[in-house]
Amino acid sequence: MIQRRQRKALKNPRAEADLFRVRAAIGFGVVLLSLVGLGLWYFRLQVLEHEDYATRSEANRIKPRPVVPGRGLIYDRKGRILADNVPAYRLDVVPDDAGDITRLLASLSRIVSLTPEDIARFQEARRAGRGFRPITLKLRLSDAEVARFAVDRWRYPGVEIVPYLSRVYPYGELLAHVVGYVARIDKQDMARFGESTPFTHIGKTGLERYYEDALRGKPGFQQIETNVDGRAIRSLGTVPAVPGTDLRLSIDVDLQRAMVLSFGELEGTAIAVDPRTGEILAMASLPSYDPNLFVNGISHADFKRLNENPSRPQFNRAVLGGVAPGSTIKPFFGLAGLDSGARRAEDRTLSTGMFYIGGQRRGYGDSHRGGHGWTDLRKSIYESVNTYYYRLALDMGIARVDEYMARYGFGQPTGVDLAGEIPGILPSPAWKQKNAGSQGRWYPGDTAITGIGQGFWKVTPLQLVQATAALANDGWLRRPHLVRDVRTGYAAAWTPAPQPEPRRISDNPAHLAAVREGMIATVHGPGTATNIRPGLTYLIASKTGTAQVVSRRSQGAINPRSLPMHLRHRALFIAYAPADQPTIAVAVAIEGGGYGSATAAPIARKILDAWVVGKMPEVPDDTRIQVGTIAVEEAAPPADDVPSASTAPAATSRQ
Repeated sequence: MIQRRQRKALKNPRAEADLFRVRAAIGFGVVLLSLVGLGLWYFRLQVLEHEDYATRSEANRIKPRPVVPGRGLIYDRKGRILADNVPAYRLDVVPDDAGDITRLLASLSRIVSLTPEDIARFQEARRAGRGFRPITLKLRLSDAEVARFAVDRWRYPGVEIVPYLSRVYPYGELLAHVVGYVARIDKQDMARFGESTPFTHIGKTGLERYYEDALRGKPGFQQIETNVDGRAIRSLGTVPAVPGTDLRLSIDVDLQRAMVLSFGELEGTAIAVDPRTGEILAMASLPSYDPNLFVNGISHADFKRLNENPSRPQFNRAVLGGVAPGSTIKPFFGLAGLDSGARRAEDRTLSTGMFYIGGQRRGYGDSHRGGHGWTDLRKSIYESVNTYYYRLALDMGIARVDEYMARYGFGQPTGVDLAGEIPGILPSPAWKQKNAGSQGRWYPGDTAITGIGQGFWKVTPLQLVQATAALANDGWLRRPHLVRDVRTGYAAAWTPAPQPEPRRISDNPAHLAAVREGMIATVHGPGTATNIRPGLTYLIASKTGTAQVVSRRSQGAINPRSLPMHLRHRALFIAYAPADQPTIAVAVAIEGGGYGSATAAPIARKILDAWVVGKMPEVPDDTRIQVGTIAVEEAAPPADDVPSASTAPAATSRQ
C-alpha cells in the first residue's frame, strides 16, 4: 500500500515542480516585502525622522549643565558690602544613579560630615522630587571634605561635588532686618519656579525678598560632552548667565551702628531718614539675629532658641510693629486744626488738669494734675497739653480727623521697599463697627482720646518718621526707601532707583512754621525734652510721646516701672535736625521704656549727634554688635550727607 502511494507521488514531477515554484515565489515575496519594509523603516529613521533621532543622539552625548548666575551684591551708601557671594562647594546626589541610598549615606558619612538634619532634609527632598534630578545632600563642604571625596569619587556613581556661590552677610545682626537673608528653596518655592530650576536659594526676608527677581539674575547653561559612563570630557559651548542686579542702599553703616549702640540693653525700634529725599539712613529693630544662620540651613537648636525668645528677634518692628502714637501725634493734629480752619495758632484753650465732655461724669486727664493754664498751639506741643487736643478733636469731628490724618500718611502703608508692611489703624466709626461688633458704637469719648494718640490708634515707626520728615521738608510727604541706586553689571554705571512723586500735606507755610516752633521749644524752650538739651550745638525740633498699654482709671499717675515689662508704657520720640536746615528725621519707639522724654529722647539725641556732628556712641567692651568681617576702605561721607560740626547752628533757648 505504501509502495503504491510512493510510486503514485513520484509519477507527477511536474506537480512537484509547480509546488516548488509556488513556494519559492511566496518566499521571495516575503523576502522582498521584508526588504521593502526594512528600506522604508530606514528611510523613516534616516530621512523623515532624522532630526528627531539626531537630537536624541546628541542629547545622550552632550549634557546641558545649568550655569547659576551670581546673585546681585548689596552695598551701603559708602560702598561697603552688606551682602556678598563667596565660593563654596556642595554635594549633590542623583538618586536613580546612586543605587542603595541607605548604604550610600552610611558610606558618605565616613568621608563627609553629615548631620541628622542634612540627611533628613535630603530624604524629604528625595521623596518630594524626581529620582533623575540632582538633590543637594550637604552645603558648604570644607576643603578637607572636598579632597577626601575626590580620592574616592569613582566609588560613588550619581554623586558630584558642585561649585556654587554662597551668600554671606559681613555685618551679621547689625542689618538683619534691613538686608534680610536667603535660604534653601522649599516646596512652595519649587511650585513657583518649577522642579527644573537651577536655583538652590531664594530671598526670604528683607531686601533679599523684596528685590528677589532683580537680585536672582537669569541662568545660563554649558554644553558638556560626556562618555558612555556619563563623565565629562570637554565643554562644547556656553550660554552665559545674566548676573543679578546690584543694589546700593541709602543706609549708612556708621549711623546704623550708632543707632544700635544707643539702645544699650533696651528693646524697640528706630528709623532715621533724609527728609529731603525719603532715603532711609538707618533702621534698627532690636533685639536682632544673625542672618548667616539661615543661609545653608539653620540648626534645630538655633531655630528653637530664636522662636522661644519672648522678645521675638526675627520680628521686624519697624514695618510690622504697630503701637498707639501717644503724644507724638499732636504736631500733626495741631497742623490739621490749622489747615481745617478749626483753630488759629493764637487760639487758646484752658487746661485745668481734667477735661469733661458735656453730659459725662468721666474726666480725661492732662499730664499735669493742676493743668497747664491757657494754652495755644505752640504751648500745646512743647508742654504736651492733652486738653487742647481733646477739645480740638471734638470740634473737628472724627470725619475731618480721619481726612487729615490720612493726608499725613497714617492708616496706609508708606510703600517702603520691604515686604509685609502693615497699614496700621486710623480710628473711625466704620473701623470700630467692623471690629467691635455689637459694641461698635462710636462715642464722643472715642473722638477725644483719638486727639491724644490713644484709643484705637495703631501706627508704625515708618509712618511716624515719614510724617515727621514731611514737617521738616516744607510739607512734602515722600516715600521712605532703602535702595538708592541699581546697576546691572559690575562695569555698569549706577542708576538712581525711580521713586514716586511726593505730595503736599499742607500748602500753608505759616501753619507749618507754627507747628515747627512748638516742636523746637520741646527741647530748646520750657518743653518736655529739655533733659537732652545740655551740650547741644544744633537745633532739634521734636515731640515726646508715651503710649499707654494699661488704662489709667484714676486721676493718679502710674509709675511705669512698677508694672510688668509687657504692661509698661511705650516710650516714643520723633525729631528732625538741624531744625533750620534739616538733614535727618528720626522716630524712636522703646518697648517697656516708660516715658518718651526719659527713655526715647536720649536715644534719639545720640542718633542725631552721630549724624549731625559725627559724635559716635561709646562701644562697650562686651558689645555683641558685629562690625563686619571684610576689610574695606571707608570713604568719607558726601558733604551733603553729614554737616560738619563747624557749620552746625548754635543752640538757642525759647523761654
